[in-house]
Amino acid sequence: MKQEQLRIIYEFQKLCELIKDQEIDNKISIINECKKALHNVSPFSTEPVDCVLWVKNENVYANDYNPNSVAPPEMELLRLSISADGYTQPIVSMMDETGMREVIDGFHRNRVGKECIDIQARVHGYLPVVTINNDREDKADRMASTIRHNRARGKHKVDAMSEIVVDLKKRNWSDEKIAKQLGMDADEVLRLCQISGLAEMFTNTEFTEAWEVDQIDFTDKIEIENENDTP
Repeated sequence: MKQEQLRIIYEFQKLCELIKDQEIDNKISIINECKKALHNVSPFSTEPVDCVLWVKNENVYANDYNPNSVAPPEMELLRLSISADGYTQPIVSMMDETGMREVIDGFHRNRVGKECIDIQARVHGYLPVVTINNDREDKADRMASTIRHNRARGKHKVDAMSEIVVDLKKRNWSDEKIAKQLGMDADEVLRLCQISGLAEMFTNTEFTEAWEVDQIDFTDKIEIENENDTP
């Protein structure tokens, strides 16, 4: 290792000695600021996982659109995993305008850290979080991020997924954009629209022309049949 590297490490270790005897909340706050400073000069500064912070659990809240569901046995397994192995994955979050953090991914890890007394005590009432990149803070982008995390590894409620797809369509996302951002194909987007009802499905202009043609053909057919039935 080069002399300059050794000098920097030595200086850093001296700073760590100053942190060691701080009161717990002060210690965590100082460590968080040190992590953010290191993250700013890191070659991985665009990767959220490069900077895991510990924040008080009362400053973390669940989003209102997560379609993921975990059965009681799986929830208990998650509790056991965190109890035995510790937090091996941080909660993905974004900072809102009040300084609170909304969960993007990790709803159940958030619950375990708040509801399981032994784990809450062990982590001093804090939760490990990473922060999504600034360009993902629009609500539609956050919803898409949550879906991608869920679909990459787990289950989701179909009805809730359907509601999210319709919500994204109302935010002027095209079917192609929804499919690309959520990792779906066109047929899956269409099926999720159908679950919410035909009215929602055909609000998209992509379907309007075809629907009107079908309606005209259907009307013409009725008129022809009525003429044939006339004595």
